[in-house]
Amino acid sequence: MEVTDIVLIPVIIGLIELLKLYGLPKKLMPILSLALGIGGGIFYLFPYDWKSGILGGIIMGLSASGLYSGSKTIVKRKDCEEDEK
Repeated sequence: MEVTDIVLIPVIIGLIELLKLYGLPKKLMPILSLALGIGGGIFYLFPYDWKSGILGGIIMGLSASGLYSGSKTIVKRKDCEEDEK
């Protein structure tokens, strides 16, 4: 995966935002961004290596939905709370 392949993340975000305008429920947004990321990973990033495509797609889908950064914040917050006790 090259640096220029990261361009797919804003594309996924844009597609999700477009679908949000058409009434996509908020519960489906992370799942759809993950599916779009996996599809982009398999068909665009690694068309000849589907395992790497799935892994790259999961990373892109989670990045687009913000779950990766959100989980990092939760983990850091939990560590900080334990340190205060």
